[in-house]
Formats: sequence, structure tokens, C-alpha cells
Amino acid sequence: NERGTSFFGRKTCDLLFKGNGQNLPGFMIGRQLTVVCSFFLVASITGLNIEPGQGNNIFGIKDGAQKFLNYGFHGAVITTILASITWQLAASAFPIAFLNNPATYILLVFALFLEWTGLCSGAWVLARVFKSALGIQYDEVYVGTPEERMANNHADKEMVFGQDVGHLTGGGFAGHLVGSHDALDGPIQ
Repeated sequence: NERGTSFFGRKTCDLLFKGNGQNLPGFMIGRQLTVVCSFFLVASITGLNIEPGQGNNIFGIKDGAQKFLNYGFHGAVITTILASITWQLAASAFPIAFLNNPATYILLVFALFLEWTGLCSGAWVLARVFKSALGIQYDEVYVGTPEERMANNHADKEMVFGQDVGHLTGGGFAGHLVGSHDALDGPIQ
């Protein structure tokens, strides 16, 4: 029920959390690769080639601003806002509606395909090096499994439907949903 209410919602969650959740980090790498490719694509499209100081500046702006626009950085800023941050805010405010959207499933498959190609395999090598060097373990080692947290009176908080779902004040914005501020201090009263 938490994994979506439609065909695509269930398919998206089944694919994302397949196995031991191995597709989730793969999706994150593929998503980041997609965003980076979008940056370069939009920057190349929106970059200008106007020589500053010739009086041909776009909208009559100053030469320094024209030099900036020639690089295409404004396209990267637009991509950051539209292609990255807007989707994250929409997904956090309306998670079920976002999961049920067929476009989400298609983008998930595309991101997993990019990760599967191995273009970013170096990220896995770096992750293993950091894991070994720093002794990083799964979250359950640090905060316990849900069953262990319940037994220690650190159970996850219940989300209130009217206050949490669909509002930026809910979910991750409402504070900590695990028993206490660091999940080890004792329960929040």
C-alpha cells in the first residue's frame, strides 16, 4: 500500500527495491549521470557566441554579463532548477502521486540502464574503498532494525495523513521520524 496504488506505482517500487535494494544506489548513480548530461546538453544549446565589446550584446547587456552568457552557465542553472530540484520537491510533497506516474517508471529504467552501461563504475570502486577504509556498515548496525528499535522503545513515528503527506511540512520536513533525534537518546515524549 505504501508502494503506490497503481500499476506503475507497484512496478516502480518493485524495480527500485528489487533484491536487497541494489537498484536504489544504481538509480542514484544513473540519475546523477542523467543530470550531468543534461547540464552539458543545455549549456551547449544555450551558450552564445557573441563577441563582447562589438555592440552586439544580447538585450544590450554589459560586456561582462555577455561573457558569462557565452559560456552557457545560465543553461546549467536552469537545468538545476527545472530538471533536478523541481522534481525532488514534487516527489517529496506528493510521493504516491509521483510513484504512480508512468514517467517516473520510464526515467527509473533509463537511469538504471545508464548505470548498467558501466559509465560510472568508478563510483562503485570509490564506494568500496571508502567502506573498507572507514569501516562503514549498513544503517541497521548503527540504528538497529525496525524490530530492535521497537523493542528498545525507539519505534518509528507514525505519519499523520492530513499533516504529513502532500505538504512540505510533512515527511522529511517534519523532523526526525526515527524514535529520537539520533535514534539512540531515548524516545521523544
